[in-house]
Amino acid sequence: MDADKQICGREPDSQFVELAVEVFAMLADATRVRLILALRDGELSVNQLAQIADKSPAAVSQHLAKLRLGRFVATRQEGTKVFYRLENEHASQLVSDAIFQAEHSLGGTPRHHHVDREAIA
Repeated sequence: MDADKQICGREPDSQFVELAVEVFAMLADATRVRLILALRDGELSVNQLAQIADKSPAAVSQHLAKLRLGRFVATRQEGTKVFYRLENEHASQLVSDAIFQAEHSLGGTPRHHHVDREAIA
């Protein structure tokens, strides 16, 4: 019976709380958040991501390596190019929710309450 209680990681005493903190720490960087937002619609190369993030390919590669270690992104190699994609939908949802929360901090009615959430997610 107690085994069923351990399945849900959303309890305050869950073993996943510390891991969740590590997820937030991994995302506590504007470049990484931008990379995850850029990858919402599919895979991109390091050079494409560098252009979107307005960073050097070397800097973007370092951020992507950390995101890969955290299992936020996966790779595919085609010749000499490496393409990145989101590992699953949770990183994108987490970043979208953080953006929505940031909109609330501005006061008033946030933009995401004016339109269909799916259209801006």
